[in-house]
Amino acid sequence: MKLRLLVSVSALSLAVVSPAMAKADDVAAAVAANPTVYGRIINADGAPLAGAEVIVRGSGARVVSDANGQFILNVGQGETTFDVRYIGLPNVSRTVSATGGEAVSLSVTLGGSDATDLGEVIVTGVITDGIARSLNQQRNADGTINVLSADAIGRYPDPNVAESLQRVAGIAIQRDQGEGRYINVRGAPSAFTAVSVDGVAVPAVDPGTRAVDLDTLPSDIVSNIEVSKTLLPSQEADSIAGAVNIRTRSPFDSRRLALSGYAGGSYNDYGGEDVRAGATVSNVFGADGQFGALLSLSYSETNRRPENVENAWTEEDGVFVLEETLFKQYETQRTRQALTGALEWRPSDQTRLFARGSFAQFEDDEYRNTVILAYADGTLQAGATDTTATWNGARIYRNLRHRTQNNEITTLVIGGEHTFENGMTWDADLSWADSEQTYPHRDELVYRSSATTLSYDTSNHYAPTYFYAPGNPIFGPTATGFFATPTNFSFRENTFRANTTKQEDIAFRTNLEVPSQLGGLDVNWKFGLKFSSRDVSADEERQRNRDASANPGALATLWGTDQGRNFGYILGTQYDNGLVDAYLAAARAASPRRMPDSLTADYEAQEDILAGYGQARFDIGSTNVVVGMRVEQTNFDGSAPTVIDGAISSASVSRDDTEFFPNLTIRHSFSDNLIGRFALTRSISRPEFSQIVPRRIEETDGTDITYEIGNPDLQPTLSNNLDIGLEYYFASLGVVSANAFYKDLTNYRYILNYEEEVTIGGVVFDAEFETPINAPDGHLMGLELNWQQKFGFLPGWMSGFGVFANFTVTDAEIKTAQSYGGRDTFALPGQSDTNYNAALFYELNGFSARLSYTKRSDYLEEINANTADLDLYVEGREQLDLTASYDFGNGVELFGEAKNLTDSAGIRYYGSRERTYEYEKFGYNVFVGVRFKL
Repeated sequence: MKLRLLVSVSALSLAVVSPAMAKADDVAAAVAANPTVYGRIINADGAPLAGAEVIVRGSGARVVSDANGQFILNVGQGETTFDVRYIGLPNVSRTVSATGGEAVSLSVTLGGSDATDLGEVIVTGVITDGIARSLNQQRNADGTINVLSADAIGRYPDPNVAESLQRVAGIAIQRDQGEGRYINVRGAPSAFTAVSVDGVAVPAVDPGTRAVDLDTLPSDIVSNIEVSKTLLPSQEADSIAGAVNIRTRSPFDSRRLALSGYAGGSYNDYGGEDVRAGATVSNVFGADGQFGALLSLSYSETNRRPENVENAWTEEDGVFVLEETLFKQYETQRTRQALTGALEWRPSDQTRLFARGSFAQFEDDEYRNTVILAYADGTLQAGATDTTATWNGARIYRNLRHRTQNNEITTLVIGGEHTFENGMTWDADLSWADSEQTYPHRDELVYRSSATTLSYDTSNHYAPTYFYAPGNPIFGPTATGFFATPTNFSFRENTFRANTTKQEDIAFRTNLEVPSQLGGLDVNWKFGLKFSSRDVSADEERQRNRDASANPGALATLWGTDQGRNFGYILGTQYDNGLVDAYLAAARAASPRRMPDSLTADYEAQEDILAGYGQARFDIGSTNVVVGMRVEQTNFDGSAPTVIDGAISSASVSRDDTEFFPNLTIRHSFSDNLIGRFALTRSISRPEFSQIVPRRIEETDGTDITYEIGNPDLQPTLSNNLDIGLEYYFASLGVVSANAFYKDLTNYRYILNYEEEVTIGGVVFDAEFETPINAPDGHLMGLELNWQQKFGFLPGWMSGFGVFANFTVTDAEIKTAQSYGGRDTFALPGQSDTNYNAALFYELNGFSARLSYTKRSDYLEEINANTADLDLYVEGREQLDLTASYDFGNGVELFGEAKNLTDSAGIRYYGSRERTYEYEKFGYNVFVGVRFKL
């Protein structure tokens, strides 16, 4: 099968290139006879400038400098003059003289004394330099992209890559305990965005999604982040919303011995002190400075004690009632460690060899004291309303869970690039990526009360949005001494869970660029092949013991001295973490293995993708055109253990799929400042590995029982995309833009939730089931508005002001194959109708400050098959942040950050805000530190 695809890709490539190959000999001879300029564009400090535009006078031929500030330009015989343009720095002109097939090396410095247009703004500050780098790359890219430079990232209080990306137009984030984890690009689900590091696809660490946990990656290892919102044929097609490439630093960024770093500490009002530090060292060496090496280190530690309340709701005889309420008190310590390295050899302007690697580790060590009011353990009494109810025979649970989560992401790539004398460029690389998520332990001790009567009254909530504000709902037992009496509770069980999920991806890719002339046009052909193979494995073990022999004794012997107070509720004395840890460590060996749960959560999968593409790029006057085709074949094999009537067997699935992805991308310069864009593309989102293997997994949280059911017939989501944009760039360093998009979705994947009764140990429970299915039709459309500007035209000290602002509005829906609760049309899960960012900054004479605000509107998280009133939503969240710094001018900079000044909470609700599912607060954070650069 793979051989057949390789043959078909080769045939397609030959079919596309055949018109050019008909004149191959003439083209090669003509190109080889002309001189070639190998240029590098830098600023006055010697730093490379990406996105600079180089235009040949007369012919209008145009190239753009790459991430290393380099460009290759074929010129005519004799003298050739070209102009170099870069927003934020004066233009520069250069004239070269060469004959025959001579190669000319050239370095162009912008911002120096030989500028030809001194009326332009000259970038002088860190913030404005970051703006200039981003705007130039965005302006001159073939497709629609956004770029975050390292300097721009450093001006925000964002400890990880997810939080950095929330500043980009059209990007919102999903949080865990206040920290960004996943991104939603243009309102699409997080799995619709592929993430790569130095071009290496990053496998997800979470077994339940293809979306990458971006909180694992610290932001300070980044050189820049590029978000491609329209794809080219040369890019992988598995990014319906957009592709994110995280580029780490290169030793040739400085071309000298360079050392930089930072360190600092912070305070969080829902926790304690935090630390963060990092350093980067690089140098070039060799007789001609042709070798380079770089090493970057990063470390952070945060300590949090967020407060959390969760409610499970159900409908009984037309009334919405609480099944349980969980008061969760956390003690968490999160550490991030990262290491990046690079070795490069550039023996000439034509040849570049490299090896790059990165390692990131995230550990979340968490203790969770939980009080559960398990109403549904009893019987609902008559007279219940949507806000009040009484349950007889209910119980109260007192739990302590100790959970440690480890995420690791490792990437390694070796490759090279060579430009031949006739102008052809060939590159290839071999990459390896590995991600692993482990829970060495998720251990829990549970005590519960005897049957009792529980009542609640939620009618006096202060406001729907602030469910647990002053005027809190009344939960009867929290106002009594019941929790303070340990004899009211007896041992229920101990539970243990440990699991490991691994994803390993090996890939090889190669690309060939061929310059030619066709029909009087300079055409740059590009062809490529890629093969990747990913192996996925998930293994989980579960234990539980309810025997009297496992009873550690009276609850009072395990209590400490801390008193539980969650949002003002009195929750009694808390467990002592050390005492419970000691008990659990001793009890683990005797705790029986849970079957079949320890088998049915396991699975294995392998996914092989073979891809090929061909594209042509040419200019017609002021219009740049890219046209091409990509084809990808996917082979998938997966298996999972099954247990039927006590017999263990294995269920498997095997499938293959071939898809074609045509592409037309147009960029038109109405003027030097006004750029128009148009793109017709096609993209794909493959199902999550865990969703298509035939497995059935049970999840228990308190008295809640949830089953996840796999679907081997789940199809990939395909999208036909239309993008139109208009961008105006200010010579005074800024841009105002509007980009509209429409995505026609086929086979959109969504999670269906429904309830059924199950019998466990002779007891009947209401269980929730989750299964992924396809919706045949859907769409996602929207408009992005963006404004960035430095107010350098203002007089005196006011010239230091500037603004960032972007606003995105989206509309989306999916149409399901069958009706649920009388509905067959739904909002797109993960899609907020509006998302916006606004920031006011000031930078002058070494001082810089930025006040930034971000907000997204509510969005749907899960669809309930039984009733729309129990669809799960996430309430929109706003956040205000402040950063300030002072550069002493000697390489030392003092900085401070204040995060979440709005003290915004994380809220989820069922159908209406009155039915709050989760309310969590994590507080503000203040950080102070010092940066240095030598």
